[in-house]
Amino acid sequence: MNEVTHSIIERGDLAHLVLFLWACGASALLLWSMKELAAAIRRFDDFIRELAIFNHRYGEDE
Repeated sequence: MNEVTHSIIERGDLAHLVLFLWACGASALLLWSMKELAAAIRRFDDFIRELAIFNHRYGEDE
């Protein structure tokens, strides 16, 4: 990686390197956010399912 960075700096493409690193960081943050959102949706779905089971058992429709 050091050779690649050194080559980019020698050619004067430091802005491209920074843009690439920013894009990688933003993509990683997006993937992490989507993973956390999916986990939150799963937990909420589990909660709703348990609530429905509780209401079915102890509801007033009996």
